[in-house]
Amino acid sequence: MLRIHFTGVDLAGVRMAARPDALWETILSFHRIRDRRGAVVFGEWRRETRARLNGETRLLAALIPARGYFPDFLTPSEGLQGMDTALDALRGTPRERLRSELSLLAAGRHLPGWLRALSEGGVQPLGRLLGALRNYHRAAIEPYWTHIQTQVESERAVRGRALLDGGADELLASLPPMLRWRAPVLEVDYPVDRDLRLDGRGLLLQPSFFCRRTAVTLHDPALPPVLVYPAQHFTAPDRADPGQSLGKLVGHTRSAVLRAVGNGATTSELARRAEVSLASASQHACVLREAGLVATLRHGNSVLHTVTPLGAALLRGGATMGVSTG
Repeated sequence: MLRIHFTGVDLAGVRMAARPDALWETILSFHRIRDRRGAVVFGEWRRETRARLNGETRLLAALIPARGYFPDFLTPSEGLQGMDTALDALRGTPRERLRSELSLLAAGRHLPGWLRALSEGGVQPLGRLLGALRNYHRAAIEPYWTHIQTQVESERAVRGRALLDGGADELLASLPPMLRWRAPVLEVDYPVDRDLRLDGRGLLLQPSFFCRRTAVTLHDPALPPVLVYPAQHFTAPDRADPGQSLGKLVGHTRSAVLRAVGNGATTSELARRAEVSLASASQHACVLREAGLVATLRHGNSVLHTVTPLGAALLRGGATMGVSTG
């Protein structure tokens, strides 16, 4: 079990990641590509991705074991800014840190020559690693990025609502069952016994599409604290047009916008999910709000749309949604 110890200052510093992290999703998906579990969520993705790979699995497997430790330098905080920025940050990893973290990886296993050269600061092996990560990301992540964003944004909306309702206490209590808030400690299902003291640094909560069953955190307690945990996966029923009756009532585009609200969405998120323009999403949201199907709250410079009980009842009549945890 992992025990994360909070102070009052840490509670004030709890925050949700603004978007999926490109490198966390890349690294965690590499765990998923090698197992057979979670077929409902990951089965088709595995088949499609494996057909596009070209040697990246063999190279990365030496650095990312199927179980246990993998180096922290693979997931810099810049992953939230996209793959290009993340790889630039990884390229700038100090030699001393490469050597230290790869020595931990080497404990109890034999590292191939290119990783030993990387630990010594070799430019060529670092370029080889960056190329493998880039190619793997293109095969495994980029084609699915919109779907990954939608899942993570839905998770953020749920947690954001809890935060608005009851503050950080309510947010931490609302997390999935593998995370248990027993103030002032967050207990986390974890493969090893460990304590992490935040000491006033706060905690970044990072929902992840490819994280499964247990949460993940950085090995080095001196790094900025982050807890990566599984986002809930939503799957639609097996029928071509589950919202047919809803579409007849309010129109197919507007019904798509209503379904796109999900557990909450900004106007730009609505436009992306429903595949309409920003202006169209705003107009449809306004009509749905006037009809009492959607409520809109302003947060800073943006607004958050949520489905009202009347809208939820209408959605239940048009489509039954199932939930899978993978």
